Amino acid sequence: MQQFKTLLRVRHYEMDALGHVNNAVYQNYLEQAAIEHSEYLGATLDVYRELGGVFVMRRVEIEYLRPAVAGDTLEVTTWLKEMRGTRAFRCYEIRKQNEDDLLVTAEALWVWVDAKTMRPKPIPHKISDKFLQLQNLSVAE
Repeated sequence: MQQFKTLLRVRHYEMDALGHVNNAVYQNYLEQAAIEHSEYLGATLDVYRELGGVFVMRRVEIEYLRPAVAGDTLEVTTWLKEMRGTRAFRCYEIRKQNEDDLLVTAEALWVWVDAKTMRPKPIPHKISDKFLQLQNLSVAE
């Protein structure tokens, strides 16, 4: 499984009343990491437009283990667990930069949808091939 890592800096306006990153903000971090991973592999927004589709997050399960605060630099690691039909299952880990302790673990279900109808459709091979060429994942049709 090919992992992708990106760094994100926690901003002050992302804090909750306790002075920690608001739980809802972590979903933004997950989405940003997925977008950067996709772009890194060449599956850019322009490619999505050309294919007439886009990935949308359908379900996410997040486990909050430790807090982060404004000024922290977070390392967000993501990888694809599986691609099948219309769906891509993606895993995540978030840590403070240069630390081993996990702050968050998550798993998300992303669905490829038609950009006009917003209805699910099979992930195009042009997209799946970009993700799978560097990974030893199997595509279940």
